[in-house]
Amino acid sequence: MKNSLLKMLSRFQSRILLVLAALLLPVLHAAAQTADSPEMADALRQNGKIYVVVAVIAVVLAGLLFYLISLDRKLTRLEQETRDS
Repeated sequence: MKNSLLKMLSRFQSRILLVLAALLLPVLHAAAQTADSPEMADALRQNGKIYVVVAVIAVVLAGLLFYLISLDRKLTRLEQETRDS
């Protein structure tokens, strides 16, 4: 039982890492662009929409953090129940 739970947690962690890597790769690519091509950033900044982008990213990251914390609490509770019984 314990091994299967650890395997499931390991698979879940690897999936989370893959998703985070997929989300960070475009950001890192955009940061690596040359200084002569930030037209999109300038347009978003001029229209004031850059704050919307930052807010959406913050909400998504906060949601992921909340989900991971709640999942950790559930797993801890489940582990304690299996130890007790």
